[in-house]
Amino acid sequence: MQPCPVTLAQKASRDHADGWSVGAYRGRVPAPPETDIGKIRKYCRTRVPARIRHQVRVEAAVRGSSVTIFDCRPPWHPNLTEWSKTRVAQLRYSATTQRWSLYWADRNGRWHRYSDLDPGPVDKLLNEIEADPTCIFWG
Repeated sequence: MQPCPVTLAQKASRDHADGWSVGAYRGRVPAPPETDIGKIRKYCRTRVPARIRHQVRVEAAVRGSSVTIFDCRPPWHPNLTEWSKTRVAQLRYSATTQRWSLYWADRNGRWHRYSDLDPGPVDKLLNEIEADPTCIFWG
């Protein structure tokens, strides 16, 4: 009996101990620094006070060299069990420049480069998402 094949999504979400992750479309890509991933996850945790996390959460999902931030809401109908997720922002890491780029999602779910900020350290991008001067991330 042969083992089950691994889907592209499973490959893309798998991080390896050697500092590389498997990308769905480009093969192996360098994984973003764990310290930066930690900063993004901390930003998400502290964005919503603990007392209302049963009503709203902010979460981050790592896939290859990108991290997507989601605004999550509980099921609005009794027949639903999954929380809904709305894309807020995506941060993409470049191993060659060691910089992050910021992207926003349009109504069709396509990502576009946020042109008001040059690539830079993750703190700079998180500050821009929080400030949201164009109201493109949080509305």
